Amino acid sequence: MFKFYTKFFEVFFSSKASLFISLFLGSLMFASCGSASYDQTSSPQNIASSDAVQEVANVAQTTKELPTKKPQLIKKAAMSVIVDSLEKSVDTVQQIIDQQKGYLLSLEETQLDSSYSSRPSATIQMRVPQNVLETTLSQLAELGTVQSRNISAEDVGEQIVDFEARLSNLRRTESNLQKIMDKSGSVKDILSVAQELSNVREQIEQITAQLKSLQNQVAFSTITLNLQAAVSSTSNQPGLPSQIQDAWNNSTRSFGEFTVGLMKLGIWLLVYTPYLLILVAAGYFLKRRFRSLPPVTPNPQPRNSDNN
Repeated sequence: MFKFYTKFFEVFFSSKASLFISLFLGSLMFASCGSASYDQTSSPQNIASSDAVQEVANVAQTTKELPTKKPQLIKKAAMSVIVDSLEKSVDTVQQIIDQQKGYLLSLEETQLDSSYSSRPSATIQMRVPQNVLETTLSQLAELGTVQSRNISAEDVGEQIVDFEARLSNLRRTESNLQKIMDKSGSVKDILSVAQELSNVREQIEQITAQLKSLQNQVAFSTITLNLQAAVSSTSNQPGLPSQIQDAWNNSTRSFGEFTVGLMKLGIWLLVYTPYLLILVAAGYFLKRRFRSLPPVTPNPQPRNSDNN
């Protein structure tokens, strides 16, 4: 019996000691892991890196949320095309302009003198909506052989924003001046405010016109098209009826010019008739005067006695 109790206590104390040692070692490991985790998360470098990552994320999110504003571009294009038939090409260009809801600015056709070999050409300036600029250029390129093509663009977004801001400020000033005008005051003050209100409204009209002009240039692009005929036109000898007609026209024109010249001469002579009469009378008077004078006879020379 004594041996049994002795054995029991030995086993009990040994198991208890092992359990206590296990608990002690586990608590040490847990404390070291917690300390390491605390050191890693609470160190200054880790905190700084975490803040930097968060800041980059915030900037990216802010940039993503910013609205993208479309640039306000004034586009101009120029194209030179060699075509087979100039007249047909001009008609086709007009059809393209109507199809694209644009309008014609100018049309200038050049035909050189028929006495020289020439290449007829035409310069067309048009305006089309900016969203169909590329489509219009592609259709114009199908007219013939493209010699040159260029497109230029100018961003006027800042000018438009500036005009809109100035227009907003001027309208607020106009409203304030109108409120002052509505109040009673001296005639001098009312006239002064009225003059200032007139100046503000004049500025509003000017800026509004400039703003509409820029917006119209942005909405519609300008295209300058130069068309040239592929074959030079050669002069042909006119026929006999044409030569006769030209001779008749030249002779009648010359006769008319000669008749007009004689009439002008008669008018000049009629205007200067008094002076001519004065000259004729003076000549006649001088002639009569010289005739009334006695003739001059030479004196006889005396004879020499030696000769006798």
